[in-house]
Amino acid sequence: MDPRAETPQTGTNPHPGKQLSRRASLIGGVLAVLALAGTGWLAWHLTHPSPEAGSTTAGAAGPGGAAGRRGPPATTVGVATAERASIPVVLEALGTVTPQATVKVRPQVSGVMEKVLFKEGQMVKAGDLLATIDPRQFEMALMQASGQRQRDEAQLDSARVTLQRFKTLLEQDSIARQEVDTQAALVKQLEGTVVIDKASEGTARLNLGYTRVVAPISGRVGLRTVDVGNVVSSSDANGIALITQVSPIDVVFSIPQDQAGELQQSAGGSAAMKVTALDRTRSTTLDTGMFASLDNQVDTQTGTVKAKARFANSKLALFPSQFVNVQLLVKTIDNAVVVPVTALRHGSTGDYVYVVNTAERTVSLRPVQRGQATVDKIVIASGLQPGERVITEGADRLKDGAKVILPGDQPGGGGAGLAGRRQRPGGSASAPAAGASSPAAADAPAADASSPRRRRTSQADGS
Repeated sequence: MDPRAETPQTGTNPHPGKQLSRRASLIGGVLAVLALAGTGWLAWHLTHPSPEAGSTTAGAAGPGGAAGRRGPPATTVGVATAERASIPVVLEALGTVTPQATVKVRPQVSGVMEKVLFKEGQMVKAGDLLATIDPRQFEMALMQASGQRQRDEAQLDSARVTLQRFKTLLEQDSIARQEVDTQAALVKQLEGTVVIDKASEGTARLNLGYTRVVAPISGRVGLRTVDVGNVVSSSDANGIALITQVSPIDVVFSIPQDQAGELQQSAGGSAAMKVTALDRTRSTTLDTGMFASLDNQVDTQTGTVKAKARFANSKLALFPSQFVNVQLLVKTIDNAVVVPVTALRHGSTGDYVYVVNTAERTVSLRPVQRGQATVDKIVIASGLQPGERVITEGADRLKDGAKVILPGDQPGGGGAGLAGRRQRPGGSASAPAAGASSPAAADAPAADASSPRRRRTSQADGS
């Protein structure tokens, strides 16, 4: 065997696979470290925005913007000014339109309907003729009662003459006293008969008048239930017509029992309380009236007290049994300090507002006591003065002493840390980004790179 075959050649790698594996591991480790470093830099860059990103706090912090990056950013808010105004105290409720009188017109006598003189839905006045019943039988009854009365009156006159004669004969002692007393009793009997006859005649005349059916009240006539030729009587359930008084008209509504005392005191004053009736959508005012009365007891099932308001209803906008929204003006608070409802905040220690310090662009938490409120305004009873500005929007992100951006302020404007920065077209200040070079700085590396070339050119010329 040749000894050279067993001796490895000089300069060859006896294990090429192992050397290649170590090189690949080294390259993979370097790539992994670079990937981790890049991920960490990206996370830091996202969580620590630079002053050039438009942070107004950084711009207001001073040179370098380091304090702005550590503090919380300013919050854009909406503000309003506390002012003095008169606030109406309005009580709202759901009411039902109730007519003052509703009459079902029924005939007082039985007979055949002869005429119907009204139209359905017609406005009538008290005393207007609505219908007539055949009066002939009642005219006959009146004639009979009148004849009976006249006959009995004639008998009474004869008895009185006879009594006067008997009294004259008694004075002459020509007749017994018994006959005189009997004649006097007959006169009294006939006088009673005449009174009965007069009553019968009055009843007959009254029944004859009932054949003319008239309106007992003024109002609107409903749908009629009888026609000409029908036999009607006083026992008819539906009657002839239904009349509802619509002007004036009442609205009955309920108020909470806790407000009954205040309402009763206000009702006892000299000024009448104004009541407004609105439609179902609260967009249209149907009519305006005055508070009328308050019930004398509380409904134990609902805990409310019924009240009544009266309306002229000249335009006939209120309809009986209609549901309306009622607004009762209880009183008016004059010269009250008011702010928008959105400015009042509620905390564990009570109500408060954020008051703006305009010069420093900061807010301070101010405890207040609330009063009456309307749809968009609320009375501040104490803790706030007229002219002070309060936060109305964005207060959820604030705390005592926080910085704010008021409406009209330019983001990042007015800070000392923005000196020397360029103004972007959008109005925000901008500075050169970290690591970005200015034109002068960009020319410096180019000059440094050209210096070795000039030196090599000089050495070549000297050689």
